[in-house]
Amino acid sequence: MTTLKIGDKAPVFKGIDEKGKIHQLADYNGKKLIIFFYPKASTPGCTAEACNLRDNYALLTKKGYELLGVSADSAQKQQKFIDKHNLPFPLLADENKEVLNAFGVWGPKKFMGRIYDGIHRTTFVIDEDGVITNVITKVKTKDHAAQILSEV
Repeated sequence: MTTLKIGDKAPVFKGIDEKGKIHQLADYNGKKLIIFFYPKASTPGCTAEACNLRDNYALLTKKGYELLGVSADSAQKQQKFIDKHNLPFPLLADENKEVLNAFGVWGPKKFMGRIYDGIHRTTFVIDEDGVITNVITKVKTKDHAAQILSEV
């Protein structure tokens, strides 16, 4: 689980999205950023989360937020996920886990008694100055946008 908390400076990160475009924290200076980490593209929970954010994208951007999704999927899988669900925001293909590790969301998980390394579904809200204003670890995949907006 992440050790980052409200009031911390967001980690400096650099990652590549589904189109090969580089995104880094500096790109979002002066902007509010929602960066959500999800375990795997096209799985039921991740699809519900991404589609809920898609359905509320206009509201989120109207409130001044940029959105960025991150998983360890390949750029090709991220592009398929975007195409299949018409997602309007970029998804980082963090196959080397640099961004995942910077935010502390990669680590041991337990499922049906088995322990394995994976991504802890976590969302960070970052203000215009690069300070974390919210960390959501108990993500409600089907109602995530409301969860984000109620806690800002």
